[in-house]
Amino acid sequence: MPDSTYLDWPFLEDRHRQLAAGLRAWAEANLRPMEHEVHGKTDVDDICLRLVKMLGEAGWLKLTVPAAYGGAHETLDVRSIALGREILGYYLGLADFSFVMQGLGTGAITLYGSDELKAEYLPRVATGERIAALAMSEPQGGSDVAALETTAELDGNHFVLNGTKTWISNGGIADQYVVIARTGEAPGAKGLSAFVVDADNPGFRVAGRIDVMAPHPLATLSFDDCRVPASHLLGNPGEGFRIAMANLDIFRTTVGAAALGMARRALDEAVAYAQTRKAFGQAIGEFQLIQAKIAEMAVKVDAMALLVYRSGWTKDVGKIRVTRESSMAKLFATEAAQEVVDEAVQIFGGLGVTVGQKVEELYREIRALRIYEGTSEVQKLVIAGQTVNALGAAHG
Repeated sequence: MPDSTYLDWPFLEDRHRQLAAGLRAWAEANLRPMEHEVHGKTDVDDICLRLVKMLGEAGWLKLTVPAAYGGAHETLDVRSIALGREILGYYLGLADFSFVMQGLGTGAITLYGSDELKAEYLPRVATGERIAALAMSEPQGGSDVAALETTAELDGNHFVLNGTKTWISNGGIADQYVVIARTGEAPGAKGLSAFVVDADNPGFRVAGRIDVMAPHPLATLSFDDCRVPASHLLGNPGEGFRIAMANLDIFRTTVGAAALGMARRALDEAVAYAQTRKAFGQAIGEFQLIQAKIAEMAVKVDAMALLVYRSGWTKDVGKIRVTRESSMAKLFATEAAQEVVDEAVQIFGGLGVTVGQKVEELYREIRALRIYEGTSEVQKLVIAGQTVNALGAAHG
């Protein structure tokens, strides 16, 4: 079992400790047996649909919507979502993916949707009856959200969407998408708006699926005179960038939590292997070079956890924007987790790059976390900007 002493840190409350104990027990019983079954499978759509159903029936998806619409807490609790991602990521990357996309795909509805839209979409997301997705990235606009080109023009009581989205998680299996499109109230980021688009909406289609090194449901989406009711606008026209950033302000921290879970698993796998694998007449864990690796891995794991749960605590308790804290958590945790997983593979030696080994799976799973929801390079720019602005304000 992984280390759980961090649960006693003051960033977390008794309800979080109870959540962690319950989810870990559930994951041991339900996800541990699936690990070898899922590894290397190509039918990821069916696996994710199955996982969403399992998570919904067990009540874990309630963490992704507010209590008024079937959720677990009055408002989205970042620390609870982070714990969910950490624990699910420890066992199965696709379980973490299936869990968080229900929240990431509806966070904008939770924050800015009308009462009618919330009532229509959120309860069935909480039970796993509907699959959610967020559609922001485009062929020429990934981390640069202000460069998005998909348009939405008002025509009577509908908006007409035209354009292409790509790298869309849950693309092809989602029942609805939150789509960021250009309505043109102002240049750049100030001219974007957010909409809820149903997958069966005329003019919407899945243009192609995307295969990646760690298989996940990913797709390119096409909007061809796709008519969306004006009532499906989130917030006001021109608020799309603010809505997208507010959503990421909650979920960016949890990317670090997923990385933390994967790093914990890599550390545990490496320690167990080092105690049993013998070379030159002794367990390799008795060699100082291996001990040094394990020490460095353990320090990075604890440092990740401190940044992740500091960020979650600041958002939940302070009720403020955590652009700086969440960017730090994501940047450090994903970069450090990559290093921890790489060291685990090194400790396993040739076995570590063998298909079917957990560390090999983690090596593929961890890589994308340094890219999605803002690359590491973008996080550095964000952190630098926040730091310079804060120092400038302090020196008046």
